Amino acid sequence: MPTLLSKISMVKHKKNIGLILAIIWLTVIGAIAFLWNLGSINLIDETEPLFAEASRQMIVRGDWITPYFNEQTRFDKPPLIYWLQAIAYLLIGVNEWAVRLPSALSAIGLIALLFYTLNKFANGEKQASFNQKILPFFGSGMLAFNLETIAWGRSGVSDMLLTGCMGVALLAFFLGYAETKPATIHDENKPEKSEVNLWYLAFYIFIALGILAKGPVGIVLPGLTISLFLLYVGQFKSVLAEMQAIRGLLIILFITLPWYILVTWANGQEYLNSFFGYHNFERFTSVVNRHSAPWYFYFIVVLLGFAPWSLYLPLAIARLKWWQRTYWQRQPRIQQLGLFALFWFIGIFGFFTVAATKLPSYVLPLMPAAAILVALLFTTNYPENRVSESSEELAIPKSILINGWINVVFWLLLAFACFWVYSFLNNDPAMPNFAQALQGSGVPIQGSIILGAIAFIFGLFLLFSNQIIAAILRPVKNLKISVLPGNRLFPGYGLWAINFIGFLAFFIFALMPTLIVFDAERQQPVREMAAILKEIKQPEEEILMIAFEKPSLVFYSHHPVTFFRRSTDALNYLKKQAAEASSPNSVLILGLANKLEGAGVRSRDYQAFYEVKPYQLVRVNLEIFRPMTISEEK
Repeated sequence: MPTLLSKISMVKHKKNIGLILAIIWLTVIGAIAFLWNLGSINLIDETEPLFAEASRQMIVRGDWITPYFNEQTRFDKPPLIYWLQAIAYLLIGVNEWAVRLPSALSAIGLIALLFYTLNKFANGEKQASFNQKILPFFGSGMLAFNLETIAWGRSGVSDMLLTGCMGVALLAFFLGYAETKPATIHDENKPEKSEVNLWYLAFYIFIALGILAKGPVGIVLPGLTISLFLLYVGQFKSVLAEMQAIRGLLIILFITLPWYILVTWANGQEYLNSFFGYHNFERFTSVVNRHSAPWYFYFIVVLLGFAPWSLYLPLAIARLKWWQRTYWQRQPRIQQLGLFALFWFIGIFGFFTVAATKLPSYVLPLMPAAAILVALLFTTNYPENRVSESSEELAIPKSILINGWINVVFWLLLAFACFWVYSFLNNDPAMPNFAQALQGSGVPIQGSIILGAIAFIFGLFLLFSNQIIAAILRPVKNLKISVLPGNRLFPGYGLWAINFIGFLAFFIFALMPTLIVFDAERQQPVREMAAILKEIKQPEEEILMIAFEKPSLVFYSHHPVTFFRRSTDALNYLKKQAAEASSPNSVLILGLANKLEGAGVRSRDYQAFYEVKPYQLVRVNLEIFRPMTISEEK
């Protein structure tokens, strides 16, 4: 009896240690990737301030149904992101932290559930190997530290919220699918339980939230993924029955329909044409806002956005042997995670490749699937990775060796690109001195050194991996600790660790400092002008911005702004306003000096308040735009 109690106590102790390690790991990677310096950068034009101001207007107007920006309705996205940002404003104030917090928490929540799912997969067998135990750490680390996830997990837009809702929904579906006992052959269309599985319930709830985050795509993409997967494994009808799809559909409608009905009631055909017509149907069937790209666009986006892990995706997909359908159909449900991730990946990738409008953020929802695929590759025991009884030598499989050297070349190319990056920067009129400021900061050299060091260490590991792994295994064998069944070892540990630590160092010491320089050159002047506007603006005085469209000016000044891309359009508008004015009045204008001249404003005609390249903030009397009478001409 004492022996049995001691064994139970030891198992509980191991579980507690595992739970503590998981919490520490998720807290650290979540804090670094998404919370560290989250609010230290001004809102980035042009998209982020649109969401931030629409959320602020919900509080100002007291209207939580119709979003507004710059005194106009904004039907680009459903309300969930606006609601969450507005709630954050009420809790912690109107600031950058509040704007970005919903995205950051969405990313952290998604990564936590991915960790949980991979852990369930790893413990699907009674005795999990060391490879399986570290699988959730590998997968969650890769999902947290890649450019796509970090970029949108730290941005106050709806993309990461959609990805979080969609990713949680798909993972919840798989967990429900894996935990439900399949129907018997004699009754394959009926589930064994009358109550819906709680994971399936979570799936329906997060599908509804995805629809409230970005519209129909919130159900179309998960539906496409699950349909392809279930058709492949031959369980489409049976799983729909066990999911109680009709009940799930009613849950989704119950959560989503109220807002869609209320916003349509308040805005009518204008909303239907804008949201469903322009922002959904037209974006898929035609190019919107000049966001066109060649058919291979998303190959490049995934390669760079999921780097360096993307280099292993082809091999990870090939290792699944997805063409062996009979094999996969015989596997226990929990062991079909890799196959499910494959359909998740290709479903979203294919959908947006076909779509006419293309943006890098569109493939963000496939990043969890990509992380699962590569994590499974990195923790897979290759049959040929066997340490012989008489020798501790280990031969890296040729496919992994080739991938490893491609990885080295990739880091070297990035190191050269980073060193010369300032030479390739186009002269953005909104930040004409950015290239010089970046060069002066020393960040490009610092980044290239980090990238070069990663490539060097990676190359050493590939050259001497046999000796390194043998040195690690020796004390393990001496202690007689059974870590890896059959003495098999896959050198994915080293590949993952070097990439992870290298990317982390590059993120902290190169990417974040670059963003700070970018902010100082591009966004800080706009915020400074907004602060001046709040002090000098007179009642009824209008604000115009010429040649630039910076929505952050609206958010930071708390005043509507009329934007003009061309100075001639601004001139015509000023003449019209002057002709309609019953008494002399003034306007505040922001723009380049030559753009002001194109709008009919000379240096003698205005009072300057701010002059920092490339912007000028001036006050102009509308009297100069009124046509002179004959008596005035004399």
